[in-house]
Amino acid sequence: MAFHSMEILPGVWHIQDNMGVCMTLLCGEKQALLIDTGYGLEDAAAYVSTLTDKPLSVMLTHGHHDHALGARWFDRLYLTKADFPVYETYTNEHWRRHVLNGARDKGISVDEEVFLSAPMPAPEVLDEGEADLGGLTARIIHCPGHTPGSAVVYVPERELLITGDDWNPCTWLFFPEALCAQDYRQNMRQLLTLPFQNVLCSHQFKLFPRESIDQFMEHLNDDCLKAARPVEEGARVGVRTSMAQLPMEQIFVFDRDKFEQHLGKEAESDD
Repeated sequence: MAFHSMEILPGVWHIQDNMGVCMTLLCGEKQALLIDTGYGLEDAAAYVSTLTDKPLSVMLTHGHHDHALGARWFDRLYLTKADFPVYETYTNEHWRRHVLNGARDKGISVDEEVFLSAPMPAPEVLDEGEADLGGLTARIIHCPGHTPGSAVVYVPERELLITGDDWNPCTWLFFPEALCAQDYRQNMRQLLTLPFQNVLCSHQFKLFPRESIDQFMEHLNDDCLKAARPVEEGARVGVRTSMAQLPMEQIFVFDRDKFEQHLGKEAESDD
């Protein structure tokens, strides 16, 4: 199997699939929780079984294809209700073919017929709250931003925040279902009240210090966003995008129209 993993903190496995996206496995003394499932080209369930034999639950931080298609290897999964439509859209044939094209570009061999026809489990509602895994606690927190139903996971015993795609060193906020930059920023700021010191995200196979998010959020102000330069990342989904440069070589790519519309509404309310 073309998975790579490392126990990045005690009981916390960060796993990278053969397309380069990451998922996180929390292994407590009683239960285990898999956070995200990758692109689904290879059997994620079989690989996870080599890391733990504890009863396993599976959740998605959001419903995009690179996090959700691996759910085809599991019988049950949990997702916030607000992201059910996202999951339905991004696990359809169009996005599966998009993944297959990416696999071909990387020279990855896939049984295309099976991948295109594989059934997906119907998601069950992921509510906010805490799951006691035995020595590890997974606190589920809804944090709309990257998608309307994006969720993060806080593990107090490891002072760890698992952000999904709500934060990466390269954070994307331009898919049609994403919130505007101002609403995203407000929701993310609420996470800064948590006493975390470590951060795991979905598109880097490494552990980050809290400083990365602190610096990101401190500089993600309106002046920074107004000065952001146009980029083409959103063209494939029909969105006008801009990119803001932030400290520690971080970038934020966002929907320019949503940002400006929100600024207009704020100006109207001030009048």
